[in-house]
Amino acid sequence: MFPLNHWYVACTPDEFADKPLGRTICGERIVFYRDGQGAVVALEDFCPHRGAPLSLGSVRDGQLVCGYHGLVMGCNGHTVAMPGQRVERFAGIRRYPVQERHGFVWVWPGDAAQANVAAIPDFVWSDNPEWAYGGGLYNIGCDYRLMVDNLMDLTHETYVHATSIGQPEIDETPCETLREGDQVITRRFMNGIGAPPFWQMAMRMNGLDPSAKVDRWQVCRFTPPSHVMIDVGVALAGHGGFDAPAQVKASATVVDFITPENETSIWYFWGMARHFKPHDASLTAQIRDGQGRIFAEDREMLERQQSNLLHWPRRRLMTLNIDAGGAHARRILEKLVAAEQAGQVDQTEGRPAAA
Repeated sequence: MFPLNHWYVACTPDEFADKPLGRTICGERIVFYRDGQGAVVALEDFCPHRGAPLSLGSVRDGQLVCGYHGLVMGCNGHTVAMPGQRVERFAGIRRYPVQERHGFVWVWPGDAAQANVAAIPDFVWSDNPEWAYGGGLYNIGCDYRLMVDNLMDLTHETYVHATSIGQPEIDETPCETLREGDQVITRRFMNGIGAPPFWQMAMRMNGLDPSAKVDRWQVCRFTPPSHVMIDVGVALAGHGGFDAPAQVKASATVVDFITPENETSIWYFWGMARHFKPHDASLTAQIRDGQGRIFAEDREMLERQQSNLLHWPRRRLMTLNIDAGGAHARRILEKLVAAEQAGQVDQTEGRPAAA
């Protein structure tokens, strides 16, 4: 269950720098490549000749060439040529709206007529020299909503990430949950505590005493269809916490683009946008490596959770106060999917689509 009429992060440009990339997004099998002018093209990954994946082919003069029998596919989804054959009656394939933005390739898997480029969100860290970004990609075998739950309830850090970012104060400090339209916010502020190992490292690299008491914050923001941005950081205690001046804190935004592959697997584009020492490449690499290990711990937990849910499909799960952020996000997603499905039914029956 996922809304289709939204922009999803599909890949990064380097993934198809030298050959086409095949990737399933929201159940849609799509091939990504660049045309003769360097623009990204996203087509259905299906050769109309014998059904071979076009992603197993190559790009020649900006056109996609099937790796099975040499069919040449135009960027509009219509066959251009095939050795020794007439192609006028070949069926066309679907072309998907696609955009490059913020260092990622975004695709719209739903109704192309509804694709609005302005709906791609902006981020303060993108193309901003005051920020540095580093991240990676995991393919995780879980429902995308489980990852949203995970990121909107950070109490799990005390247990899953005990040696890096977890600490008992996360459990001990109440979390506030807010809903603003289709955005859900959970936030926690912990004052006068010791910094956990990851943030001790960040403090040290930013010229701060890692043994000093700090004020720590976690502000998680869910935006449909499945993006979670988390403002995190520590500041020397008593200097204003989240609003402290830059010279007494280490702060960042954890970037989470969660793209469904299908009902039980996701493409998880993770990263951290850092607002201190942005030109320190070695620090970026160090943070990226540490963050990658942290998210690998999430991956194991989520995949085993998904396995259990498939094994016991009728078990009722508890929803506690710490689950409020994920529960609100799920209700928003249910509303969006229901609206899309109602519109499809209305059109099928010849009635105007639901507003």
